[in-house]
Amino acid sequence: MEWRDRIVSNPEILVGKPAIKGTRISVELIVGWLANGWTFEQILESYPNITREDILAALAFAAERLHEEDYIPLPKLAA
Repeated sequence: MEWRDRIVSNPEILVGKPAIKGTRISVELIVGWLANGWTFEQILESYPNITREDILAALAFAAERLHEEDYIPLPKLAA
């Protein structure tokens, strides 16, 4: 999946957040829906102007961004 064909960042749209091309639907929003248990079908029914490929592109974008990041483990806090 080449997410670059479907995900854009424009400072004039959503303050530059990565979004599905031609929409105001951000990658952040799609990942959040999926994290909250929405299915692809529920997203597509609610937002018919995006496609399954758009959702996959959002996930591919998020995966690539996470792969590029460095993480420092946080210490476990005492309960």
